[in-house]
Amino acid sequence: MLVFFLIHTNLKLNNKNICCLFISLLGPFTGLLIYDWSPLCFLSAQRGDWPMHKLECVAMCAYGENWCPSETVRLVARIIMKQRVTTDRTPSERLLLLKEFEAHLDKMDSEKEELNQADIAALHHFYSKHISDLPDDQALTELFAQVNCNGFTIEDEELSHLGSAVFPDVALMNHSCSPNVIVTYKGTVAEVRAVQEINPGEEIFDSYIDLLYPTEDRRERLLDSYFFMCQCTECTSRSKDKAKMEIRKLSSPPEPKEIQSMVHYAKNVIEEFRRAKHYKNPGELLEMCELSLEKMGAIFADTNVYMLHMMYQAMGVCLYMQDWDGAMSYGEKIVQPYSVHYPTYSLNVASMYLKLGRLYLGLEKKSQGVKALKKALAIMEVAHGKDHHYVAEVKREILDQK
Repeated sequence: MLVFFLIHTNLKLNNKNICCLFISLLGPFTGLLIYDWSPLCFLSAQRGDWPMHKLECVAMCAYGENWCPSETVRLVARIIMKQRVTTDRTPSERLLLLKEFEAHLDKMDSEKEELNQADIAALHHFYSKHISDLPDDQALTELFAQVNCNGFTIEDEELSHLGSAVFPDVALMNHSCSPNVIVTYKGTVAEVRAVQEINPGEEIFDSYIDLLYPTEDRRERLLDSYFFMCQCTECTSRSKDKAKMEIRKLSSPPEPKEIQSMVHYAKNVIEEFRRAKHYKNPGELLEMCELSLEKMGAIFADTNVYMLHMMYQAMGVCLYMQDWDGAMSYGEKIVQPYSVHYPTYSLNVASMYLKLGRLYLGLEKKSQGVKALKKALAIMEVAHGKDHHYVAEVKREILDQK
């Protein structure tokens, strides 16, 4: 059983930080609190893993509305506390100890070093009163770097962000842009499932990143985040790049310089939108998506991954604004190209079918909704396993339409 440290961004109710909802206890010192919302700190949760409960609850209460450590800082705080509680190997460290993680300190640039130091400062600010004798700066620098290089992002069935985790044994797997396994989560357990035929003795590969983008972008992301240049078969063959970078069919094809200029614009607008989500309102964000799609659409086909990226963002804004028809319209443009660009059993494709299916049902398009949910289910049964509660939930949604 693989145990992880999960930090769920805490919600607020009536402007007050709200503490725990439940805890999973897997054995001695293995259960860790999953923070969600509830107006009470249940005794069962406190008794289930008191050190972890006390760490977050007391600190949150002390800072009130000023409680704002990053997810990484909260995760590192829990790791430190967990290591204080037990020096034994945890069930998730049968093959690799957390302290044996790669940190790549020698490869960090000044920007990453500054971010690391900011995290260390935040850890001291929010936790020094609640964790006695924090490790020294050198040890913390290494620990934060290890978590950043080896952490996992936990998402739900629609790929909404839930939290961050470390699974030492699972982190042993190398990356491929054509992975033969996929990592999914069931409670506090990470499950590794094959999505291709794997022969005895063959290495298993997971994917560390979103695989939508062309080779150059993937390699850049991997080099920046994980400090290696990917040489997998997908990167060396670049077999999907042409389809991912599809150009609109025009009577007068654009010049290579025009295409390169539009790629540069697309990358800039993607980064600009990421920052804008912190300060623009939904209407402004949607306008930003629409304007960028109009400009890119002069050269890029609708199946181009940069177009799909901004359509996906626009769909998300529409969902937030409860513009169900708008969200459905974008989803319909996205789902088929996703099925081409992503691997066969991709959670990105499953989540898009799932969102579309639920939108259709909400808009009383029953047959389309059931069809989309069935396509999501076919992927999820392989990726999550037939006994996963996400799979059971989708099956119930389908049965409810009969």
